[in-house]
Amino acid sequence: ILTSVSFSLLFAAQRHVLTYMEDAVSQLLENREDISQYGIARFFTEYFNSVRQGTHILFREFSFVQATPHNRASFLRTFWRCFRTVGKNGGKYSSCYLLTAQEYHCLLQLLCPDFPMELTQKAARIVLMDDAMDCLMSFSDFLFAFQIQFYYSEFLESVAAIYQDLLAGKNPNTVIVPTSSSGQHRQRQPPNDCNPLEGVEASLFYQCLESLCDRSKYSCPPSALVKEMLSSVQRMTFYGFLTALAKDQGINRALGALPDKGDLFLDPAMDQELEKLVAQVSGLSVSGPASSSADTVNMPVRNSPRMNSPWKPLHHRRKMDAESEGSNEETDSSEN
Repeated sequence: ILTSVSFSLLFAAQRHVLTYMEDAVSQLLENREDISQYGIARFFTEYFNSVRQGTHILFREFSFVQATPHNRASFLRTFWRCFRTVGKNGGKYSSCYLLTAQEYHCLLQLLCPDFPMELTQKAARIVLMDDAMDCLMSFSDFLFAFQIQFYYSEFLESVAAIYQDLLAGKNPNTVIVPTSSSGQHRQRQPPNDCNPLEGVEASLFYQCLESLCDRSKYSCPPSALVKEMLSSVQRMTFYGFLTALAKDQGINRALGALPDKGDLFLDPAMDQELEKLVAQVSGLSVSGPASSSADTVNMPVRNSPRMNSPWKPLHHRRKMDAESEGSNEETDSSEN
């Protein structure tokens, strides 16, 4: 019995069930007036369906978005699905449409308003390999670099410390693995990778990383893929290692949040939904100017919106309430 209970607790901890239960109860208490119209059972059903579908991270605070590996993977997948069209250039999907780090950060903040600029800058440095934050990057280059930086954030903090110790000739046997809170805000000092002849011995570097992965309680890339990556070179620089991680499709598949680079701009399910929306809008615009009684009958029926997700973050709901209070008169007059 004790073994069974211990296994259940371990499984719950690994899957972060308590994190979602605590968040669900918190959402329930904060929005109890709205939820009382629909019932607690329906609320919990919708909440955990959203967790399963990966939509639960939308417009949530950064502390929640980065709280679990599933949340991070869901955020990466959502960012890709929402903004993959920034790679659309001249009517064809490509990786030639370029944006700055600041512009990518604005896109991230559309999904997570308090997303830290520091993480965006770190991802940009993987692509740019320097401090020129105003340089342009393709969507695909930034996305895969951002995936590595965001999902493996704590791991990369420890890798930076190991690399610095190896450069200084120290033996990094004791590695302090950062907590999620400490790794979140600490500014990483970029190692000196200016000279391509510099770097550390790849085999020693891998031995340290293998030990780190064995002891770390945070997400790490598969050791076998890291070994394969480092076994092909004699020396490796820090940013060379990060770039290799970002470009490795094996690591991308193991993480499972994004498609292969060749399929990055393909999302049949989302395309189908967009086609439905375009068809509805086209139908409205065609029947709008000269509306006959028959046209009116065929108009799409607009059901009462809102309420299919009553557990919005409280700060988001308050913002909406404040905006609606300031525009009640205008709304009333427009409806009349």
